[in-house]
Amino acid sequence: MTTTAENSETYTVVADCHCGAVTIEAVLTRGKENYRRCNCSLCRRKGAVVASVELNDLRVVDGVENLAIYQWNTKTAKHYFCKTCGIYTHHQRRSNPNQYGLNTGCIVGFSGVDSADVALADGAAMSLIRS
Repeated sequence: MTTTAENSETYTVVADCHCGAVTIEAVLTRGKENYRRCNCSLCRRKGAVVASVELNDLRVVDGVENLAIYQWNTKTAKHYFCKTCGIYTHHQRRSNPNQYGLNTGCIVGFSGVDSADVALADGAAMSLIRS
């Protein structure tokens, strides 16, 4: 992964969990449209604002062995969290399995995004598999 210039359309960030066991590098695209929230039953509870990242633009630098995966319903999405501190770091999307959603709260030095200004993905409207 290459670090990009500050004035380019993309830039590299470092993200970590609360205890520091997991460290991630990711290339983000500038612009508010890169961020979203979701109203599915899981994301609604997490309350995280996520940044869209292509699969090949996210790399777990340290602590891959400390990540656990939570899957439910169709088991398409993979939600990753630290086994030690429990922080949700990122997930591979159900709506687009070629992308990750990176928890912006984990980005080192990130001041945050006003969630009122972030697009809402209607994950609640996605069909459920009934058992």
